[in-house]
Amino acid sequence: MIIAWFSCGATSAVACKIALSLYENVQIYYIETGSSHPDNTRFLSDCEHWYGQKIRTIRNDKYNNVSEVLRKKKFINSPNGATCTLELKKKVRYALEDELKEWDGQVWGFDFSPKEINRAIRFKQQHPHTKPLFPLIEKGITKSDALGMLWKAGIEIPVMYKMGYNNNNCIGCVKGGMGYWNKIRKDFPGVFNEIAIIEREVNATCLKDDNGRIFLDELAPNRGDLVHEIIPDCSLICQIEFQELLDRQVKHVMNGEIKINDIR
Repeated sequence: MIIAWFSCGATSAVACKIALSLYENVQIYYIETGSSHPDNTRFLSDCEHWYGQKIRTIRNDKYNNVSEVLRKKKFINSPNGATCTLELKKKVRYALEDELKEWDGQVWGFDFSPKEINRAIRFKQQHPHTKPLFPLIEKGITKSDALGMLWKAGIEIPVMYKMGYNNNNCIGCVKGGMGYWNKIRKDFPGVFNEIAIIEREVNATCLKDDNGRIFLDELAPNRGDLVHEIIPDCSLICQIEFQELLDRQVKHVMNGEIKINDIR
């Protein structure tokens, strides 16, 4: 049995589709955080039709959304991660693993980019018990390629991508930077104001700079880099069958036999 993790992002959606073509018994799971864009419901349904099977939705039964976690835990984030990620995502995954007990692999949507390859290597080293599988890296598929593959399949990409966000995370991700939060202030002022209020309530912040903490209600509107939209393209879609050499190189990287910079 293969567990495939669907996040309502483009890369995870394509990774799940590839997993269905590679393995016989694939169970697709989506972890609902209660803080994502309403369009995710539509995107999930479209992908279910694409897959020809249901996506199993699981969630934390203690917290309904990110705001509840931040208020009750009185903590936002640290260099080790965000409390909402731990409570709403990781602990839910751990509970499922405890329930299932056995699996032959877990599929993750890390894409073919140096940053994501590094993440995949670290994940494999830190969580070997998950038996991780990275079909996008093995096929050399980037995030832009994944968006293009969704377009080719007739699936409208999630609204957050159309609005210019790089990822389809929770609205108001506490791991976002200054430019991200200034965009949230413009696009979702209600979310921005709520998190700003929570910051003051718990005396913790999402943002920091060289001078220390920055509360959202102190953030200057012109601070931070702009968030750039990822434009879908089909650079590899029609050439996946010619990726044997690249596939072998990536496998060597994952096994630690060559370095990422050696890939050409």
